[in-house]
Amino acid sequence: MAKLQNNEIAKVSRREAVARLMAAGLGMASLLHGNIASAQVGAPSVVTPPKDPKFPLPASWNTELIKLRPNVYAYVQAGGVGRGSGAGVSNAGVIVGADHLLLIDTLGEPMLVDALKTAIRNRIGNKPVGRIIDTHQHGDHVGGNQFFMPVEIVGHPFCRDTVAKMAADLPPGAKFDRIEGWANGTEEKKLIAPTATIANRQTYHYNKIAVEVSHPGVANTWGDLMVYLPEHKILFAADIAVFNVTPWTHNGNVAQWLEVIDKIMGMDVETIIPGHGPIGGKKELAEVREYFVLLQREARKRFDAGMSPGKAATDINFGKFENWIGAERNLLNTFRIYGEFDGSQTPVLDVQGMNRAADEYNAIIKQRLARA
Repeated sequence: MAKLQNNEIAKVSRREAVARLMAAGLGMASLLHGNIASAQVGAPSVVTPPKDPKFPLPASWNTELIKLRPNVYAYVQAGGVGRGSGAGVSNAGVIVGADHLLLIDTLGEPMLVDALKTAIRNRIGNKPVGRIIDTHQHGDHVGGNQFFMPVEIVGHPFCRDTVAKMAADLPPGAKFDRIEGWANGTEEKKLIAPTATIANRQTYHYNKIAVEVSHPGVANTWGDLMVYLPEHKILFAADIAVFNVTPWTHNGNVAQWLEVIDKIMGMDVETIIPGHGPIGGKKELAEVREYFVLLQREARKRFDAGMSPGKAATDINFGKFENWIGAERNLLNTFRIYGEFDGSQTPVLDVQGMNRAADEYNAIIKQRLARA
């Protein structure tokens, strides 16, 4: 499949493209609070498939601001089995400079941002945030931008364009949805797009730490950025990597995502901070790769046999990955990769097609659960 450029959102009108991007981006702000698939605006509720008793469940993890090296911190938000946040809410990173902080992603909801600010104040001090890196356009990574203004915001051009469209489509007087622990429903909701862009690579220096920001290629979205600290062998991978959690491909491309993973596996990296889930390394990233290879191989067999994506998602044996948090995404990921196979995929999700696949998937899973 040829890579789509920023202005080539194929086969949809401008209005429809904006609507879909809103679904893809703003829906992420409430992602993982309850049913994962239904958290995307316009997407259906998806039945959680049964777990595989032959494999263990992943451990839960806590919210914590973790010091990785002097002046380098990762903010990991809680998730896992038995946690109200389900698959977890997004992580962030903090690099301490001489007179300001570099913040990698800004979370998505006001109470979560307040908790991040408190953790920074308690552990690091009162230095202001002077620069933000938006790793991609999803609302749970850029929705907190408004709470750090005025500040320089850096993102990929595709991220900037998408967030700007999402911001323009917000209704007057928009508020955050009332969700316990996230927002009380009275806070004004704004979306602030990046003010500077990185299409390829840019290096910053903070307290003699080289901070390399780069676009490794299409993966989770068409505009991903990752942040690499070569001296410390640390990578803030954002949603290119999610650990203990099923990846979320609604704006991504699996074939190109695998290429990006292979690039990272070839880098001098020891510590990887994922977009969701606990801190890991190449071992955990290799499991993400294993998941995608299995999905690609098994979905292709069923696509070639003429099986629908909804049925295929119930027919594939995902093995140990059935027990990852958010296994409902196996349907979305199967549906999405079918678009790669038939050449119909664009940077945004076909919500109507997804609805049809979900209806078929849910009916089969419900029958399976009833027999269990």
